[in-house]
Amino acid sequence: MTTLRLTVAQALVRFLARQYTERDGHRHRLVNACWGIFGHGNVAGIGQALREDPAALPFLQGRNEQAMVHAATAYARQSDRLRAQAVTTSIGPGATNLVTGAALATVNHLPVLLLPGDTFATRRADPVLQQLEVPYAGDLSVNDTLRPVSRYFDRVTRPEALIPAALQAMRVLTDPVDTGAVTLALPQDVQAEAYDWPPEFFAYRIWRVPRPAPDPDALAEAARALRAARRPLIIAGGGVHHSEAEDALRTFADATGIPVAATQAGKGALRHDHPADVGGIGHTGTATADALAREADVVLGIGTRYTDFTTASATLFADPAVRFVNLNIAAFDAHKLAALPLVADAREGLTALTRALHGHRVDAAYETGYATAKAAWERRVDAAYAAPDPAA
Repeated sequence: MTTLRLTVAQALVRFLARQYTERDGHRHRLVNACWGIFGHGNVAGIGQALREDPAALPFLQGRNEQAMVHAATAYARQSDRLRAQAVTTSIGPGATNLVTGAALATVNHLPVLLLPGDTFATRRADPVLQQLEVPYAGDLSVNDTLRPVSRYFDRVTRPEALIPAALQAMRVLTDPVDTGAVTLALPQDVQAEAYDWPPEFFAYRIWRVPRPAPDPDALAEAARALRAARRPLIIAGGGVHHSEAEDALRTFADATGIPVAATQAGKGALRHDHPADVGGIGHTGTATADALAREADVVLGIGTRYTDFTTASATLFADPAVRFVNLNIAAFDAHKLAALPLVADAREGLTALTRALHGHRVDAAYETGYATAKAAWERRVDAAYAAPDPAA
C-alpha cells in the first residue's frame, strides 16, 4: 500500500487543510488559520510544519496565549460556528494561559482547536524546562488543566494515535450540541516523529452541520402554551445567530406580536428598530424588557443558556406561575428552569412554531403597552446621551 512519509505535525497540518463544513448547501473551510507563539515544545514540530506549508494553514502571530484563544473564539462566533481557528503554544505557562479562553469557548458552545506542546512521550528528557512535576503521577502535564474546560481532550503519544484523535476533534468542532474547546496535546518528540501515513487520512472530508426539527408532540405542547399566554416574552440568545435564524425570528415576531428581549450573545437577533424589540434582558437589560420579564406568564427562550446576567441571578421572573418554553439545539439548555423543552435547530424550530401559531397574535393592549414603555425608555436614553458632561 502506498503511504506518505511525514512527521506528525506535518500530517496534522495537511489533514486540517482538507476539512470542510457544509450547511444549507454552503461549504466552508473548517480550520483556516493557526494562531501561535513558539517556544519550548512546539517550535520544532508544529512550527516547522506551518513554515514549510503556509498555504495549507496560514499562521497568525500572537502576543498572548489567552488573547489568541479569544480571537479564535470571536472568529468562530462571527462565522456562525461553521469555521474555526487553531491555537498552538509552548509547554508550561504558555499552555496554562489557554485555560480561561478555553473555558469561555466551551461554555458558549464555540469551536476552537487548541494544540499545546507537551512533555516528551519517551520521557528521555525529564524533567523538561517548565514541566509540571507531580510526585504522585508521572503522566500529568500542565495540559491536563485543559481537560475540564475542553469538550474533547486527547494526548497524542504515538504517531498513529493522531488519526482517531484528529477525526474525533473534527466531530466535536462541527457538532452544534457538543462544540467548544478541543485540545490535542502534542508531546514535542511525537510532533517531530516521522510516520508512514495512509493516503485516506488526507482525503477531503465534508462535515455536514444538521438542522434537527422539533418533535411534533413537543411542538404542539409549546404552541398550546404560547396560545394560552396573556403576557408572553421571547428571550433571544446567541443560538439565534449561530443558526442564522434572524429572519425566522423577525417573521415570528411579525406574526405573533410577542416582544423580544435579547441576551448579551443574542444582541442584534432582532433589529433594534423592530416594533417587537424591547432591548437587552437581565442585569444589563432595559427597564422595558425587565418589567416585561417580571410580569411574563410564558417565556420562550431561543438559543439561550440562561446565565445569571440573563436571569438577574434568578430574581427576574417574578410571576409564581411563570412557565418556560426553551427552543435549543442542546437538550441540556432546553431543560433549564423546568421548561417545556423544544430540542431543535433555532431556525427550524421558529419556522415550525410560526406555522403552529398561524392566526394567533397577542392582545392589542399588550402590544400597545410594551410599545409605549419602549418609547419612554428610548426617550430616557436619548436624554442621558444629550445631557451635558459635568466634567467639561
